[in-house]
Amino acid sequence: VQLQASGGGLVQAGGSLRLSCAASGRTFSRYDMGWFRQAPGKEREFVAAIRSSVGSTYYADSVRGRFTVSRDNAKNTVYLQMNSLKPEDTAVYYCATVTGTVPIGSWGQGTLVTVSS
Repeated sequence: VQLQASGGGLVQAGGSLRLSCAASGRTFSRYDMGWFRQAPGKEREFVAAIRSSVGSTYYADSVRGRFTVSRDNAKNTVYLQMNSLKPEDTAVYYCATVTGTVPIGSWGQGTLVTVSS
């Protein structure tokens, strides 16, 4: 599966953005999908994940209640709705296939989110 994240940009603190991750291939619906982020000078970290079948979702403590992950298998796309953004959410966001909250496979191109205070 090849992945391409988009939807990043510059937003003020308290604002919202919706990220999209488009996947190639006809087996997208079989994969659990996750969002990760990497801030400057920091390790890449888990943000959110959604299961392939029942759509169960999982979130990092830092984003729970503010971010919502969803997917549209007909469009081969997974989304990350980000509300109440904080400057500490500034990072490059990536999507990936996952097992639990662990990324598997190769990383696609990320999308930069910058939150100004």
